[in-house]
Amino acid sequence: MSSIQRTAILTGATSEKGIGLATARRYAREGWGVVILDLDGEKSAKTAQDIANEFNVPAFGYQIDVADETSVDAAQSAVAAEVAAGRLPVVGALANIAGITSPVPFLETDLALWNNVMAVNATGTYLVTKAFLPAMIEAGWGRIVNMSSVSAQRGGGVFGRVPYSSAKAAILGFTKALAREIAPTGITVNAITPGAVDTNIRVGSTDEQEAAIARDIPLGRTASTEEIASVITWLSSDGASYLTGTTVDINGGSHIH
Repeated sequence: MSSIQRTAILTGATSEKGIGLATARRYAREGWGVVILDLDGEKSAKTAQDIANEFNVPAFGYQIDVADETSVDAAQSAVAAEVAAGRLPVVGALANIAGITSPVPFLETDLALWNNVMAVNATGTYLVTKAFLPAMIEAGWGRIVNMSSVSAQRGGGVFGRVPYSSAKAAILGFTKALAREIAPTGITVNAITPGAVDTNIRVGSTDEQEAAIARDIPLGRTASTEEIASVITWLSSDGASYLTGTTVDINGGSHIH
């Protein structure tokens, strides 16, 4: 089965400067059907329509709160209905990209902040994966790519601090354990750990902070969203069929181990 006969599900894919949108466009360019799931349902639908028009692939957009099980289940049901109606190919890939960060020093955090960062990053990855994995198992083919961060490996040191690094570290453990458990199904599960990327996630950062981040990277610059997207789509390809439980570092040399 070629990838043109499959659909890729993406969470967090409507931001104009985001990794999610760049990845959705790359999936479409490579012939995948695309599903855009984001908090803003109208924007998700418009983004999907724009992708369908530009790349002539089936696309669908729907509202989701990745931290809310009812919302996730509703999104899964909506996608399943599109597949059943023949408007989308079978689900073949899931890219868990939705996430939030926080630069708040540890002693200034509170439980609400901790819970929110953990919910969107870690719990969201759990809920969305649990919702869409059965369809891939039923189809006998699937790729799951989870968004972690170099902050999980370095203990912060980029922009996000303790809650963010902890949530992204949880995703690494989740990825490895799930990969081992479902390996007999043929579904692969991998994580990526980007360093600093040219997106809007570092809300509130100053030009000086951005320059300092770039200086800390051996390659001397932040990554483009397209560079991250290329790795996600490759991990979703037939060529990555023997990789599972891996962590792919994309950090310009800022963390070498």
